[in-house]
Amino acid sequence: MSENDRPVEELGFEEALGELEQIVEELEGGQVELERMLDRFERAMALRKRCAALLADAETRIEQLVNEEGATAPFSTRASAGDSNADQT
Repeated sequence: MSENDRPVEELGFEEALGELEQIVEELEGGQVELERMLDRFERAMALRKRCAALLADAETRIEQLVNEEGATAPFSTRASAGDSNADQT
């Protein structure tokens, strides 16, 4: 089994993103037969979903850590609001 045949659910974020980038390059090259293109596109969509899920999990973990430190707003809300205290220690 080649590295690109591993189940998507077993891949870490960096692995999934790297493979997704490879597939995009392959498809953009335009030299892919229709059946392989469909297979690669299907894998790319699964990889995109995996990356999104891993990012969502990471965001949840960060929010939990921030809340444990006494913050009341989610991390993404504080960052987008331009929290001037975020850079102070």
